[in-house]
Amino acid sequence: MKKLKILIVLPEGQKHRIPLGDSYISFREAPLTATMLAALVPADLDADVTIVDESVSPVPFKNQFDLVAISILTGTSIRGYEIAKHFKMQGSYIVIGGVHATLRPEEAGKFADTVVSGFAERTWPVLLKDYKNNTIKKFYNDDASHIKDLPMPRRDLQNKFGYMMPYTVFATRGCRSKCSFCSVPVSGFEWHKRPVDQVIDEIKKIPAKRFAFNDVNLTDDPEYAKELFKALIPLKKKWGGLASTTIAKNEELLELMAQSGCGYLLIGFESSDPIALTSIRKGFNRAKEYQEVMFQLHKQNIIVQGCFIFGLDGEGVDVFDRTVALADDLKIDIPRYAVFTPYPETPAYHKLKSEGRILHEHWQYYDTQHVVFQPLNMTPEELDRGFIRAYEKSFSMKSILRRTIATKKNFPVTLAGNTAYRMYVRKLKNERNRFPVKI
Repeated sequence: MKKLKILIVLPEGQKHRIPLGDSYISFREAPLTATMLAALVPADLDADVTIVDESVSPVPFKNQFDLVAISILTGTSIRGYEIAKHFKMQGSYIVIGGVHATLRPEEAGKFADTVVSGFAERTWPVLLKDYKNNTIKKFYNDDASHIKDLPMPRRDLQNKFGYMMPYTVFATRGCRSKCSFCSVPVSGFEWHKRPVDQVIDEIKKIPAKRFAFNDVNLTDDPEYAKELFKALIPLKKKWGGLASTTIAKNEELLELMAQSGCGYLLIGFESSDPIALTSIRKGFNRAKEYQEVMFQLHKQNIIVQGCFIFGLDGEGVDVFDRTVALADDLKIDIPRYAVFTPYPETPAYHKLKSEGRILHEHWQYYDTQHVVFQPLNMTPEELDRGFIRAYEKSFSMKSILRRTIATKKNFPVTLAGNTAYRMYVRKLKNERNRFPVKI
């Protein structure tokens, strides 16, 4: 009997990759979506599964597949629709899911035979069996999270050399904060925790010393995080993840985090302006405490990738130079900048839409690296130029050395990270068509 041929695609996300010879390498951790979907394919289907993250591998357009599943973010949705149209013309059955499909299922439905909204742990296996039995539906939706007893992700199917961090794990899902620009709260993901013993069992099976957590806020539940970190300590592995600035206030939690092997954290500082922070519902950040946050994290030898957002209401054209100076003063190991992006259906999107400040809905520009709205205190062009200039200044060799030398024994790692972003800045400066239409 002919095997069912399934292709799972994550459309291209160019901002996270750099050229390496004839191919690309992502300077972020490997995504879990495709490997987990592959693991959830029912064994009794006897399917031949191929996964492709287009950021690091080409889509096999010349090959034939019975079913093509495409997971889209807002910024990758247009590319996802193009891929869908190609394989549809070849006779493949098209399934589209992911965050953007959850936010805009009717839109995704114009390009897919079936749309999956919400969680896929239960709907994906059911969908595949329905496909085999010719009873498949147009829409599948599951707003309840089922993250216990999950199979091991099919990491054997991913590009082994495409990521600086090839092993990714998750312990929690969702976030209890309600930041106005974030699509997580409006996607209905809420807050969920995997059993600690199951997370640890998966990490034990990773054939490497280093891995990353991709949780939106790993320490959102401090008691759960403490239990997790205590269980991690005997494994003697090194890891990185995401946390909020509040981590520095919990000395016990921070010490356990370091003892468990935490080597780097991504922290969303976003702004130094209290009014701007309040406007995005992130008032729990306190700019006057940023110095202490960095001191406490560096005391534990934790590398910090500090994120800032440009274009917030209340901030003018002086914000760019101020933020670069702040990143230098705080000795943030690897600064990272983003343009405020009102993802569809978020409070930020509805506010700006009602004020007539959304410039367009060309979703490929909704990637935090392009201006898609009218800022309050500057022109779109000023925001775009300031954003690029901030990147240029922070990743000048002078700035890089000033920040990385201060990291002492972490110097080789932070220098490599800064060098990767320096390469990205070169690409950013050379990009044409920063706006899809003339403003």
